[in-house]
Amino acid sequence: MLRLVVLISGSGSNLQAIIDNCESNNVDAKVVGVISNNSKAFGLKRAKKHKIPAVVIDNKGYKYRKDFDEKLLYEINSFMPDLVVLAGFMRILTPLITSAFKGMMINIHPSLLPKYPGMNTHQKVIDNKDYEHGVSIHLVSEELDAGPIIAQAKILVNYNQTIEVLIARIHRAEHILFPKIIGMIASQVIDIKKPLLNENIIYEEYDF
Repeated sequence: MLRLVVLISGSGSNLQAIIDNCESNNVDAKVVGVISNNSKAFGLKRAKKHKIPAVVIDNKGYKYRKDFDEKLLYEINSFMPDLVVLAGFMRILTPLITSAFKGMMINIHPSLLPKYPGMNTHQKVIDNKDYEHGVSIHLVSEELDAGPIIAQAKILVNYNQTIEVLIARIHRAEHILFPKIIGMIASQVIDIKKPLLNENIIYEEYDF
């Protein structure tokens, strides 16, 4: 069983999707720890409800970034994870963290990378009148949202809908794809320890 540590900053809806799939045995994994840089993150309540140990490391409480990183490194390691999952963790990671968990840390990003790394992806899709939007799951590297892509899911953009509806549809895609990919890593269908080749990227299209 794969030991997961999930890093969050907000509502933790992806965390919930992962927990649900683990507890229903759809995914051969267990969330052994949750870490947040935000003490008010609703995801912490989700962890508590499922009796999952949770740690808050408030980045605002650290004068030097190095001290925050060292604390984050210590806490992640304390859970002895097999896989570190970034599920809406709103802090850019430094090489201290990315190098420590190279090949064992994944992130979900709400765009079809390499399009739109960083923030405000939904608005960028609308501003550029893209006909499709989606999510990407990738290995974490030192460069922001630029690690090797593991999987992507696409939806068509409906310009008769509001941006709020578009965001909700993207969240739905995330909640399907993220647990699925974690399950495939747990069952070794996907081996993230080996070089990820373009022809092995998993592509899905959702019609909701």
